[in-house]
Amino acid sequence: MGRDADDVYEGRELPRDSSVAGEADSSPRNAMPALYSLALPVILLLVSNVFMTFAWYGHLKFTDRPLWIVVVVSWGIAFFEYCLAVPANRYGSFVYTPAQLKTIQEVVTLIVFAAFSVLYLKASFNLNHLVGFALIASGAFFVFKGPL
Repeated sequence: MGRDADDVYEGRELPRDSSVAGEADSSPRNAMPALYSLALPVILLLVSNVFMTFAWYGHLKFTDRPLWIVVVVSWGIAFFEYCLAVPANRYGSFVYTPAQLKTIQEVVTLIVFAAFSVLYLKASFNLNHLVGFALIASGAFFVFKGPL
């Protein structure tokens, strides 16, 4: 069976068992609603960022532990982050451009880190942080807006 124009997204061929947002698939086994295909990468990136934030910053509450132990534990935690981030980017590549995927990842990282630093590390979050994050979010807007 040959491929047609509907089998290409952003210049890349799509596997037969994938679905692009808004595309209907007649096979119930392969049916993926548009919202699911858009949300799945974001959800996976959100959960993966929780793991990575703990891997990178969780040890700051345990400064009495030897650094080599912290590195090994952090590396072990980061393994689970990769188990989620790699599929997030693979699935996301069917509905988002690489720039959009990276932007989603950065915005999710900021949100997770802000919550983590306040709730877990008990760090302050002030207006300067809010303004800085808002400027980054405004950059994300332009990545998703498309050509000016």
